[in-house]
Amino acid sequence: MSEELKPVYQKPFLPYVEQIDLLKGRGLSFKNEEQAIKILERVSYYRLGCYWHMFLDGRQNKVFKENSSFESAFEIYKFDMNLRKIIIAEIEKIEVAFRSKMAHVLSLSNGSFWLEEKSLFSKSSEHKSLVLKVKEEIKRSDESLIASFKKEYSNDIPPTFMLLEITSFGTLSKLYKNLKSSKEKQEIASFFGLFDKAFESWLYSLVYVRNVCAHYARLWNRKMRIIPVHPSTHKNQWLNNRQIPNNRIYFILSMLIYLLNIINPKHSFKQKLNALFLKYPIIDKTAMGFPANWQKEPLWVSV
Repeated sequence: MSEELKPVYQKPFLPYVEQIDLLKGRGLSFKNEEQAIKILERVSYYRLGCYWHMFLDGRQNKVFKENSSFESAFEIYKFDMNLRKIIIAEIEKIEVAFRSKMAHVLSLSNGSFWLEEKSLFSKSSEHKSLVLKVKEEIKRSDESLIASFKKEYSNDIPPTFMLLEITSFGTLSKLYKNLKSSKEKQEIASFFGLFDKAFESWLYSLVYVRNVCAHYARLWNRKMRIIPVHPSTHKNQWLNNRQIPNNRIYFILSMLIYLLNIINPKHSFKQKLNALFLKYPIIDKTAMGFPANWQKEPLWVSV
């Protein structure tokens, strides 16, 4: 639709009772309207709308399919909320391990201030931009290790192994991506059971998923905007089925399991996921990208 043909938004904002009446008029059922109002007070109409849209019988006419209920949408919302919580907790473990390995490998090979070594990076303009970004993060940081270093030493910036502890995950992933191909870069990726190009892609995807979780956005059936590559792994078991879509949460969950199997073989992530699926049987796993035989995959076998 051209800009000239687009209408101006003029719909009035409705109070809770009228929001419910609107939804009922379109075919969404309610078991308890008073309880629904309490839910809408805590979770906005438009946030929950992301979860009842899947019940629409064609989005143009905005009519719900038969037997669609507000309570079902809220159950899916709660599942998604809990899924985000357990995912972001596991991404944190991977992120911390990545910070540690990157700092150790590159500092041993290139000294404590390797971030300032332009020769290590493939794009000088991007390197300059990232260094400026890190310096901004230093100014914002209230971490004691940074304050102590500034008080004791005259260096423009602290050693890189310190900086990596305060650098955002997004900046960190860009630093890794901009490193020139080297044995050190591959050593970091190899620790996580991947080749460097695949590891770059997975880091970028994990930053994206982490941001989705941090902003409480819908995740469970999202088509990922940042798409990770299918890896040519060289350590541990990856998925046997290489035909699965890599833009759905099943692929991301499989990535997390693969990485956690390496950094913490006794992790309980699969058990947490299984408990979540048992608690919310309404969830359609195929909408998450799960194939029919997913439980037979060696990577998922204990679920």
